[in-house]
Amino acid sequence: MRPRGTLLFLAGVVTGALLFYSVAWRTGALVPGNWLTRTTREFETSAPTPNAPLKPIPFPTATPGSRAAAIENPLPLAPPTPGEAAASSGSIVSNPLPLPSLAPLLLPVRGIHAAALKDNFEEARDGARRHEAIDILAPRGTPVIAAVDGTVAKLFTSQAGGLTVYEFDPMKTFSYYYAHLDRYAPGLAEGQALKRGDPIGEVGTTGNAPKNTPHLHFAIFRLGPETHWWQGEPVNPYPLLLKAEER
Repeated sequence: MRPRGTLLFLAGVVTGALLFYSVAWRTGALVPGNWLTRTTREFETSAPTPNAPLKPIPFPTATPGSRAAAIENPLPLAPPTPGEAAASSGSIVSNPLPLPSLAPLLLPVRGIHAAALKDNFEEARDGARRHEAIDILAPRGTPVIAAVDGTVAKLFTSQAGGLTVYEFDPMKTFSYYYAHLDRYAPGLAEGQALKRGDPIGEVGTTGNAPKNTPHLHFAIFRLGPETHWWQGEPVNPYPLLLKAEER
């Protein structure tokens, strides 16, 4: 039994040696100086390095055209109501709707033709003051008639205009001013409704008009929100009177 045990022991030793030799050969431990001469720094540098962080992938920058196309609403948006517009802007919308245009005029002096008119809206008066009206020359006492439908807003006598009439249109958008009248039409009163062609007065020279030059000083003003009869934005009547109806 003892010789057999000895043989088994020797076989185990030889097998272990062969396994060790195989492992050592594959790892390079048997290369001369390879094992003994490697330093700790070499082992550290030969170790696998950790994975580097991934770089972000840049996305293409949107051009202005593509951005506009992306946010464009294919459906038309309804316009805001006046209340919505005021709420969004934080201010009151004073006049959300366009003002109506001037009504067709009737030439306010009876028997005068448009071809006889002269545009003196921009002429200077009293040195530097702009005229802001048109003078319609006519014999004294020629009937002055309402140029539009409206209401007598004010009968007023002033040093400059003499006997005057302020007429508002039905929407109180424009004021029509008749000045230098010789007299008012009988029964004319403030608040009275007027139709185109209704008598207002007669051509004269009251106020600062030259006494030898009777005429009607006719002006148009766009009224402000307060609708003051004495205040407004002047509108040149001349181009409107060129198209006016004559009586």
